[in-house]
Amino acid sequence: MAGNGLFYPILGFASCLAFIYLSFGDFRIGDTKVIPIVNFVERNGTQFMLNGKAFYINGWNSYWFMDHAVEEYRKPRIRAMLQAARKMGLTVCRTWAFNDGGYNALQVSPGRFNERVFKALDHVIAESRQHGIRLLLSLVNNLQAYGGKTQYVKWAWQDGVGLSSSNDSFFYDPSIRIYFKNYIKTVLTRKNSITGIEYRDDPTIFGWELINEPRCMTDASGDTLQEWIEEMTAYIKSIDKKHLLTVGLEGFYGPNSRKKSTVNPEEWASRLGSDFIRNSEIPNVDFASVHIYPDHWFHDQDFEDELKFVSKWMLSHIEDGDIEMKKPVMFTEFGLSDLNKGFTPAQRDRFYKTVYDVIYKSAKRKRSGAGSLAWQFLVEGMEESNDDFGIVPWERQSIYQLIIEQSCRLARIGGDAQQLKALKYVCAQRW
Repeated sequence: MAGNGLFYPILGFASCLAFIYLSFGDFRIGDTKVIPIVNFVERNGTQFMLNGKAFYINGWNSYWFMDHAVEEYRKPRIRAMLQAARKMGLTVCRTWAFNDGGYNALQVSPGRFNERVFKALDHVIAESRQHGIRLLLSLVNNLQAYGGKTQYVKWAWQDGVGLSSSNDSFFYDPSIRIYFKNYIKTVLTRKNSITGIEYRDDPTIFGWELINEPRCMTDASGDTLQEWIEEMTAYIKSIDKKHLLTVGLEGFYGPNSRKKSTVNPEEWASRLGSDFIRNSEIPNVDFASVHIYPDHWFHDQDFEDELKFVSKWMLSHIEDGDIEMKKPVMFTEFGLSDLNKGFTPAQRDRFYKTVYDVIYKSAKRKRSGAGSLAWQFLVEGMEESNDDFGIVPWERQSIYQLIIEQSCRLARIGGDAQQLKALKYVCAQRW
């Protein structure tokens, strides 16, 4: 064989198979069939709809997609994560469509964009389309990571047009509103350099998230943030009426809500300038978003009480979706820190199961709990992008099993024949 020149090609092929096995455990090529993305996900009352069927979401967060796609040596991680997600039956990934003013910035300064980074975002969308995964794209950060509202305020200050150095001036400074609207328009009307499709016309994008975890603590009444959300959601819909739109809220109840003292984790949560029901009721908001981090929100609460809170928190927001807003509710981040005192991986298993069970029961009863997105998933060798919540799912069989089982049972409830066919092998497994 060596004499015929076949040894090295065969060795190379065997090495590739070994890499796939070592990377993804017992994944098998052909376990799932990729469903071509043709139609947009829509909303009918409290349900997401796809191909005329209810669409319940089991998904995840990989905020790092665009950032890693910029560098050639890190770009393969996007494909590896999408392939792994497909094998687990996941359907939606939430990721950042922003990087303002820092290293590998998409927006270098107001209205100036780095084409190399935009092409990285093009790549993320094109790869997701190829793997049958939809994206929830977030447009700006309330936090300082990747620029956020702090960077917009700095730009206005540097340009001599800023009203205040307060980070919250992002929400009320007319110049900053112009900066952000220009950013929105540039992203939504971007023509993908790989697919040739404008973002606003691409069904690969599940929807837009206006801002990650908005807070305006200088106006606890919530009026400033409410006005900003109303203006920006109307602006997005004036450009793109095809995609779903959410705010990006953590889910805290405001000072005038009857649930501020009965459901909020602690008293501070009502003074952040956000208000779950009021912000989510805005007509241009298609679905509500909620986060779940009890270990960060409470002081001195034990794990069993945190699990009880998770169920209460989720059921309260599902009730709001059913009765108050009549819209789907998606839990767009949930996670458990491995830095907690006494943490064990088994606790994280129980935490995930608690979240998944609430979503499953809501879906069975056709209530508004439309899905959840775990924070966060990575592939091997990504320690620099990890935090105390991130996991490589297939490294722990029990949590890997929970994720797949959730995908399968939600697909069965939804009843989409294509999705069920695509997951036929995975869902037939006995764990």
